[in-house]
Amino acid sequence: MALDTKVFDIAFIGHMCFDEVIPFEGEPRVAPGSAVLCGAMAAARVGKKVAVITQISPKDDHILESMRQNGIETFAIPSAETTYMKVVHSTADVDVRQIYQLVNAGFFKLTDFPELSVRQLHLAGITDQEFDLDFIKGLKEKGYRLSVDMQSFVRQVDPITREIAFQDVAAKKEIVGLVDMLKLDIVEAKILTGAGNLEEATLIIENWGCSEILITNSEGVLARVNKKSYYEKFSNRSVVGRTGRGDTTFAAYLARRLDHDVTESLKFAAALVSIKMETPGPFCGTLDDVLSRMQSNHSS
Repeated sequence: MALDTKVFDIAFIGHMCFDEVIPFEGEPRVAPGSAVLCGAMAAARVGKKVAVITQISPKDDHILESMRQNGIETFAIPSAETTYMKVVHSTADVDVRQIYQLVNAGFFKLTDFPELSVRQLHLAGITDQEFDLDFIKGLKEKGYRLSVDMQSFVRQVDPITREIAFQDVAAKKEIVGLVDMLKLDIVEAKILTGAGNLEEATLIIENWGCSEILITNSEGVLARVNKKSYYEKFSNRSVVGRTGRGDTTFAAYLARRLDHDVTESLKFAAALVSIKMETPGPFCGTLDDVLSRMQSNHSS
């Protein structure tokens, strides 16, 4: 699986999956999804050279096609099965839901990892069934600049019921200390730190050894970089595309941060994800759309 001399801006690693959504009212639906899909599409749509490393059954290779059509190079590690997620909305409140992982494609192994030339490698897991500590250490030893989504560890799958619970992570300080950048939302931050405030949570996590942290909540995104805090509100006019908000925010930030400062990158991320939240599915706009939204809503 070795590559030639191509250099990727960002490589996203994590499971692609099938998402079965059972609404409170209406018909169930199944569609491809994942943190990798939302993140990779956002970065590619604004002009970055993107790779995706995933683990799926060969019979489901077609679910990678939308990414390939957007110029993303995919590296599929064969697995017996493709991860399958089920989301049940038992009430009219869309924030009340039960999430299950019915099928899992398995943990990533260093021996399966393609040799990539990449400026940033982002671990974008769906649950705690994808990356272990040895895998992260191995990537670090290979010299990759790493970022990680703490969703990959906080979302823990019950081995019997397959239901996902959001729980604290025993190795959280070691994980955070291994990476260059960190992504999480306010719910994950509270579970890991006990702090319900964005700023307070980032101060605690910063002391664990990561100098660049991004936390989202429903209103906006906070960055804590080299002991300084930055905040940008979202400007979305609706939330029909709320799913994938955090994944898209962080991917947009990564894409811009490769060549820009924190303030510019945070405004760019907030603008891009605000556009994304106004339409269901991964971000499908353009760089010009994002720059226009920045000018109109995120320039001050």
